[in-house]
Amino acid sequence: MSSSSANELFARFDETVPNIGQSLLAPVRGIAFWTAIALPFLYLPLLASGLHSAPVRTAFAALVVCNAVSLLIGHSHARE
Repeated sequence: MSSSSANELFARFDETVPNIGQSLLAPVRGIAFWTAIALPFLYLPLLASGLHSAPVRTAFAALVVCNAVSLLIGHSHARE
């Protein structure tokens, strides 16, 4: 995904959020931003123990998905 297409995706996401919810959206973006920063630290124990079993691989995949969603939601935290 190129940088311009990612920016277009983020711009479309911002346009779909109604202005009325901006006061409620700010804390959600802040939490998502800091969650996106913290989640990679949870990868370390999983990677250190190895991705040999299915539950560990599932947990790792779930963390990656959660991190991606957190990045998408929290990308514009504190830009206002």
